[in-house]
Amino acid sequence: MRAAPGESRHGPESARRFLLVSLLLAGAILCLAASPRADRKLVLPLEISDAIQAITAQYIVESLRQADRESCSLVILNLETPGGYLSSTELIVKAITSSKVPVAVFVSGTQAASAGFFITISSDVAAMAPGTRFGASHPVTVLGTDKDKGKEANTLSQKAENDAAAWVRSLAENRGRNVSAAEDAVRLSSSFTEKEALKSGLIDLVVPDEDTLLRALDGRIVRRFDGRRETLRLSGAKLKHLSMSSREKFLSWIANPAILFFLLALGAVGLYVEFTHPGMILPGAVGAVALLCFAYATSIIPINYAGLLLIVLGIVLFVLEIKVTSYGMLTIGGTACLLLGGLMLFRTRGAEGVDLPLWTVGSLSLSAALIIAFLTHRVVWAHGQKVTTGEEGLVGEEGEALTDLDPDGRVFVHGEYWNARSRSPIRKGSRVKVLGVQGMMLDVEERRG
Repeated sequence: MRAAPGESRHGPESARRFLLVSLLLAGAILCLAASPRADRKLVLPLEISDAIQAITAQYIVESLRQADRESCSLVILNLETPGGYLSSTELIVKAITSSKVPVAVFVSGTQAASAGFFITISSDVAAMAPGTRFGASHPVTVLGTDKDKGKEANTLSQKAENDAAAWVRSLAENRGRNVSAAEDAVRLSSSFTEKEALKSGLIDLVVPDEDTLLRALDGRIVRRFDGRRETLRLSGAKLKHLSMSSREKFLSWIANPAILFFLLALGAVGLYVEFTHPGMILPGAVGAVALLCFAYATSIIPINYAGLLLIVLGIVLFVLEIKVTSYGMLTIGGTACLLLGGLMLFRTRGAEGVDLPLWTVGSLSLSAALIIAFLTHRVVWAHGQKVTTGEEGLVGEEGEALTDLDPDGRVFVHGEYWNARSRSPIRKGSRVKVLGVQGMMLDVEERRG
């Protein structure tokens, strides 16, 4: 059959070619979209400015996973920390050393002590800002840091120290940093300024801010933890700041040792007020919520239960002050228990740099103790006062006989009219004194003189 005028014999073949070319173009576009590192450079800055604990570790680990998914060129961890928990530090270090994206730790605050030192040493690039310091990574035991010759007798302390020293040697050696100086930070609790750290070979750069750090790292060859070398291409990179979620911020806030101790003190005072002044409701509700937050926070950071028991003992001593006449000795003992318990509360093995300062514990403990002592004094004082309401409040009150009482009659007592009776006759208008109450009848006698 002859083709109609204007109809191409190759119509189906042209359509197939057009479809093939369209598929190839679509595939190329998808490939380019799936390889953002080739077209766009993305840098992910993170912020840590608190103690290292479980929420901090979760935030960093998840952020590094996101950086890998988005094929970022670099992750910058802006770090300022007094220390933290060893278990959380190990999770962070493991995430950094196994990260497919290079990680630069920038000590941009005042310090990166203890746990912060391990995190900085483990990074692909270690940088510090002027006026900062890091180090002091000696392991802490339940009773504190052993620095003198007594530590030789403490086997557990020696084990912790040797393990931490071996760990930091491994990190420093794999990162090409000064192994001896890193070990001194653990064994001798040495600390380094930014200039000392740079001179000792513990860090790579001293820069004033994040922008300068990015410019300094552009084109720099970094040594990855597995020995590979990678060139950083950061020119024109876009920064995508990744903050903690609202939930992580709240959990991190209540996991702060100072806030945690405040919640415990607030909970104790709130429940004490409710127990000693029933019906106020608000103090009891606030105290219960504070204690629930405290209980949840203890699942995030560990506490020393000996310290917690001392705090509970202190509260018990305050309660006993109501029942036992101790002339203030129980109050003094309760205050001492609160203070000692607060100092011991965060003394746990594997926690470095998270114990509370004496002034913080002292101020919170003394404030709670003064409030509880004042309330206890008011309760004791109230118990010693004469009853002024109800039937018991009428005993001893004086009034006037409205009628003759022989033996019954009417009296006016405490602003009210009462039926009354007397063992001896009382004339109308005489002063009377209430001896007792039986139902709606008063037992009275004549008030003479």
